[in-house]
Amino acid sequence: MKRQTAVNVALGAAGLVVFLALGEAVPRLGLVKEAYFPPASRIADALADEFADDTFWTALGDTLTGWALGLLIASGAGIVAGIVISVVPYLREATASTIEFLRPIPSVALIPLAVLLYGTELQSVLILVVYASFWQVLVQVLYGVQDVDPVAEETARSYGLGTWARVRHVLWPTALPYVMTGVRLAAAVALILAVTAELVIGAPGLGQRIAVAQNSQAVPEMYALVVVTGLLGLLINVGARAVERRALAWHQSVRGEVAV
Repeated sequence: MKRQTAVNVALGAAGLVVFLALGEAVPRLGLVKEAYFPPASRIADALADEFADDTFWTALGDTLTGWALGLLIASGAGIVAGIVISVVPYLREATASTIEFLRPIPSVALIPLAVLLYGTELQSVLILVVYASFWQVLVQVLYGVQDVDPVAEETARSYGLGTWARVRHVLWPTALPYVMTGVRLAAAVALILAVTAELVIGAPGLGQRIAVAQNSQAVPEMYALVVVTGLLGLLINVGARAVERRALAWHQSVRGEVAV
């Protein structure tokens, strides 16, 4: 296990080195214009300058604020709505067509509405983040509830457990792996929408700085900020997976993964 992990780390590091080498060589060899795609070393210098700029950290904080608040609201609403829809008789059938109609609507289509309501304020970012992330959680919760063992459900009823007790002891343990998957997916979607909203609407954050860098022809700075968003997405995904493994340490899938 440890040897395989070491091999995977080594291969990942080698792939990163090759990617950076190509990013350095391609523009210097004239395969693309440096004005459009600067060498990796220039992007690294611009990234170092960004880290030394206080306004960069302010923008990063704005992006993380929109991401975290939106994800928190969407996750809470998705979990509660999914459980209520699943528990209340006939509510699943009554809401199925509405969910299927609203879920495919792209969040970016709500940008005009968000701008009309809140301009470039944080609320505009939250509208897009919450709308996109909510469906990720809700659908997974609904799938999780469907996976509840009917024998366990009937056994709980035969023992006289009330609705809340059945939700706590039967429904929730079964649905939790699905919930964690939904939250992990929603975390990635929330970051995408937060940066998109800042980029298009002009709300404060990394997306706004990328737009400013593009408009001012500061190409290395623009790529440096894009790299930051990529690293941020990577950290969020790794963190979400770590939380998922910790929350599901008791689950067979996680225990089997650790055993392997």
